[in-house]
Amino acid sequence: MQLYQVDAFTNRPFAGNPAAVCLVPSPQPEAWMQQVAQEMNLSETAFVQRLENLSRSGAHQFNLRWFTPTTEVDLCGHATLASAHVLLSEGYLPEDAAIEFQTRSGPLTARSTAAGIELNFPATPVPAASAPPGLLDALGITAAPEFVGKSRFDYLIEVASEAQVRQMQPNFRELRHLPVRGIIVTSRGESSSSAGDAYDMVSRFFAPGSGIDEDPVTGSAHCALGPFWQSRLGKAELLAYQASPRGGELRLLCQGDRVLLRGRAVTVLKGELSAADGELP
Repeated sequence: MQLYQVDAFTNRPFAGNPAAVCLVPSPQPEAWMQQVAQEMNLSETAFVQRLENLSRSGAHQFNLRWFTPTTEVDLCGHATLASAHVLLSEGYLPEDAAIEFQTRSGPLTARSTAAGIELNFPATPVPAASAPPGLLDALGITAAPEFVGKSRFDYLIEVASEAQVRQMQPNFRELRHLPVRGIIVTSRGESSSSAGDAYDMVSRFFAPGSGIDEDPVTGSAHCALGPFWQSRLGKAELLAYQASPRGGELRLLCQGDRVLLRGRAVTVLKGELSAADGELP
């Protein structure tokens, strides 16, 4: 089986968010996929299986599943971007092909654009909610946050400044006990990209309960951040920066109940998985 490591939401190696992409010929046992993800030890490993028929729109169809080192997840943006990048750049599909992934979150489409690969994801509403006991203390937030909400995946907390987002040093041991996939911390952008474009928002994403203390760049979190900041800033097109140590940039277009995520990716490793065909010890 062919195996790739791809840095997603970046245009240079060793930045953005790394994901493993494993191309499988047929459905594989969940226990085996979980062991491969644990072996890769990245925030997500994607398993991609080609389906025979094109979609009604003429897109090439694939099954797609995502695993962290500890669990399967319902939605992952950067590993989807990495999967599309491998299919389009490594000769599996024409560079202008449209892709439709069948996933636990429904069909997700991907296509190449001048701004990078565009993913069409479902928007994730974030209604206001009370912070669970210990959450703000574990994040080191002492002043009252601007907003606290909870989507079906994550808590979202808006704080007063970009500096507060960047300087945050959470207590991951405490966060690990919260019954949620992850925690998004965000603020209005106060800095600019290397190209001089001002960021509309900055964020960080912590998911120790899912086996990842801090995710470098989280596409699925921006399915919530996009509509959230659209309502505050009054604009549908947004430039976002995830301020992890590796960092990553995303361009978003909010379209009702969908969010288009645009980003680039770079292949950093190609290999062959020798423990293949769903073999377990």
